[in-house]
Amino acid sequence: MDLVYGLVWLLTVLLEGISGQGVYAPPTVRIVHSGVACNIEEERYSERVYTIREGETLELTCLVTGHPRPQIRWTKTAGSASDRFQDSSVFNETLRITNIQRHQGGRYYCKAENGLGSPAIKSIRVDVYYLDDPVVTVHQSIGEAKEQFYYERTVFLRCVANSNPPVRYSWRRGQEVLLQGSDKGVEIYEPFFTQGETKILKLKNLRPQDYANYSCIASVRNVCNIPDKMVSFRLSNKTASPSIKLLVDDPIVVNPGEAITLVCVTTGGEPAPSLTWVRSFGTLPEKTILNGGTLTIPAITSDDAGTYSCIANNNVGNPAKKSTNIIVRALKKGRFWITPDPYHKDDNIQIGREVKISCQVEAVPSEELTFSWFKNGRPLRSSERMVITQTDPDVSPGTTNLDIIDLKFTDFGTYTCVASLKGGGISDISIDVNISSSTVPPNLTVPQEKSPLVTREGDTIELQCQVTGKPKPIILWSRADKEVAMPDGSMQMESYDGTLRIVNVSREMSGMYRCQTSQYNGFNVKPREALVQLIVQYPPAVEPAFLEIRQGQDRSVTMSCRVLRAYPIRVLTYEWRLGNKLLRTGQFDSQEYTEYPVKSLSNENYGIYNCSIINEAGAGRCSFLVTGKAYAPEFYYDTYNPVWQNRHRVYSYSLQWTQMNPDAVDRIVAYRLGIRQAGQQRWWEQEIKINGNIQKGELITYNLTELIKPEAYEVRLTPLTKFGEGDSTIRVIKYSAPVNPHLREFHCGFEDGNICLFTQDDTDNFDWTKQSTATRNTKYTPNTGPNADRSGSKEGFYMYIETSRPRLEGEKARLLSPVFSIAPKNPYGPTNSAYCFSFFYHMYGQHIGVLNVYLRLKGQTTIENPLWSSSGNKGQRWNEAHVNIYPVTSFQLIFEGIRGPGIEGDIAIDDVSIAEGECAKQDLTTKNSVDGAVGILVHIWLFPVIVLISILSPRR
Repeated sequence: MDLVYGLVWLLTVLLEGISGQGVYAPPTVRIVHSGVACNIEEERYSERVYTIREGETLELTCLVTGHPRPQIRWTKTAGSASDRFQDSSVFNETLRITNIQRHQGGRYYCKAENGLGSPAIKSIRVDVYYLDDPVVTVHQSIGEAKEQFYYERTVFLRCVANSNPPVRYSWRRGQEVLLQGSDKGVEIYEPFFTQGETKILKLKNLRPQDYANYSCIASVRNVCNIPDKMVSFRLSNKTASPSIKLLVDDPIVVNPGEAITLVCVTTGGEPAPSLTWVRSFGTLPEKTILNGGTLTIPAITSDDAGTYSCIANNNVGNPAKKSTNIIVRALKKGRFWITPDPYHKDDNIQIGREVKISCQVEAVPSEELTFSWFKNGRPLRSSERMVITQTDPDVSPGTTNLDIIDLKFTDFGTYTCVASLKGGGISDISIDVNISSSTVPPNLTVPQEKSPLVTREGDTIELQCQVTGKPKPIILWSRADKEVAMPDGSMQMESYDGTLRIVNVSREMSGMYRCQTSQYNGFNVKPREALVQLIVQYPPAVEPAFLEIRQGQDRSVTMSCRVLRAYPIRVLTYEWRLGNKLLRTGQFDSQEYTEYPVKSLSNENYGIYNCSIINEAGAGRCSFLVTGKAYAPEFYYDTYNPVWQNRHRVYSYSLQWTQMNPDAVDRIVAYRLGIRQAGQQRWWEQEIKINGNIQKGELITYNLTELIKPEAYEVRLTPLTKFGEGDSTIRVIKYSAPVNPHLREFHCGFEDGNICLFTQDDTDNFDWTKQSTATRNTKYTPNTGPNADRSGSKEGFYMYIETSRPRLEGEKARLLSPVFSIAPKNPYGPTNSAYCFSFFYHMYGQHIGVLNVYLRLKGQTTIENPLWSSSGNKGQRWNEAHVNIYPVTSFQLIFEGIRGPGIEGDIAIDDVSIAEGECAKQDLTTKNSVDGAVGILVHIWLFPVIVLISILSPRR
């Protein structure tokens, strides 16, 4: 931007205040596309379909109207179950998906809501087109008829390709195109169950000429410019399905840390098969090394165990598969338990009775597991009184038992069971069990001071159950009062010392906990149980946690803080503070809330009020920000044609807004307007005075001129009251040429260079001309034509026909509007949509001819329906016309000016509008407006740069 223009747009501001009620409106929405589309099927009864090629960029824009500005959300359904982006919704106007994939096809919804009426929702179905490489597989059947000495050999070539839309197949043998019926030995068909996804070429009773090179061509008929794809297969008398061999044992038993190599070789198949390795569950370990048919796993662990399969495939017949199971040796989880004499109702070990000691481990492989028993370090063998069993069918595998019959005093001692694997390489597990007069069953008690146990939320607490007996078993903790998980997420937690430690206690953990003995590392008897009560104290939960209250001076306000829950609930006290100043204290009786009123607000009453409600566990706090700040203004985005051009390099913008809750605080006396070019740091500011009270829904217009085309600008508005600054709001304004999306509203003042996409008719005699009074030729014909545009501006533009020589009487100039698309017809409602078409026309001069307007419907290029007509001198003024139109399809409007008998016959038009809905009845009669401005346009020129800098304070 050069310096002159950079300052002009700052120095020149046009302010025009416009009041209007009823600008608040529920949202409307429509979807437009700007990505790489193959085809768009425009509005149909049910949906719009957007066709796109896989890998291209999908870009959909949700255009909304409504005030306040609606919030937008994109969602999707009808894709894969994992692709419903509830968790990744897009909350802006444009949905952009680069490199779109097939699973991302489906129905996309744009939802707009602003709190008024029901949300507006539109959808568009995205159809992703693709064609994968085709694959040919070969199958053969050999049938032998009974009691006959011949055999028939039939070969099937199956071609498959994934595609959207459905694929069309063709076959070739060499260069020969194969068609059904072209060769008696060939049959081409589609299996019914494949729904057109497969094409089969059947070679019946294979002949020598059938040994050839076959090609399958898959085509989607070049939709989305997707080219055809071809695959070839050479059929010969050597063609055969694959066969393989594994050069390893099955199963393979290895120790952890060893390297294992699996070798797979092909033993047959033409063409040569490809080899792949897979694992029965999950993927191959990341450390796996593959080299052709050889798979190596270095430093194997138990997690790498499982079934590994080698698969050979050459698309002939069925793939060949061979598998082996890798077993990684392991010993873990050694445990024991003591079972007293089961024939007596006594949990104690007694002389003269039976006692059984059990040991258990987890072993892989289980068949290699062996146990050895020792007493006081000496090997123990099975005898009549000492019976050793290696397995017990009544318990889980990996268990050994030592039954001591008729226990004697001399049997007291330490018994050791040692678990080992026959293959070696794994450390043994040794378990010691002491049998003596002090070996007694367990007992559980809870220390008196440990239940109930009181703690505070967020603390760390230990629940204790004292276990006595020898040996001491593992203690299992669980919830006793409800079926919920323990703090670690499991239903039971193990403890070796009877203590349950809970970190960061929460209020949901209050309740009864059960501790009980397990059989492991103890006695196999009825479990002992005890209960521990946990009480979690927490500070009061209150509402509101934070509330902003906006109120003007000299008004009253009451703040209320409510207790939702607390423990303990007794002895609740409260205190109110403004900043650090204590205002009030007290204690709750039966009420659940406390209030603090301010009868008349003044400057010293504004600030943050805190209400603290307190119990033994802490305090809950309600905070209230009492302020006189005005609410933010809400920009109005639905302005008719907010952009217009005054000169070639600059444009103007009609900025409109309403004030949110204008009566909530003191009267807004002014707005501070900040403006800066997009990407710049410095704000230039000006204060806009406001006279009188702003009403709710009142539309305020602030027209900015001398903006440099095509730059974008950030605009910031801040309301000002006697309290000070209110909340600011920011928006971006952009220069954009008029466009014609799906018709909802259209307004053209012919200010832009492309005259709103109007075009000249090539079949007429001469053209309409864009002109303003300030730029017209000094040799213009007097006594005809307008002396200002419709608004009264000398700089504003309009379209007119120049009837000076060499024009002749009866010659025509025709101006064509853009083609407007209308909303789809509702099959259950009215058949036609109504639109109000209006425009201003100027017909002044003694030789005025005729101005006609025609309606041209899509598909009827030669049929133009007369819509409106006027002729003769109408005086030196602009007149307005309103006409209801009911198009059933896309349409154009045509303005036709016909030259009269002389040179004083200039006809002009301006401010052409089309809006949804019928015209108001009072508008259907022609309105006249006198020459001059409609409304007052005030130009505020700020002078030299030095004065500007000294007056305006830049903001960053």
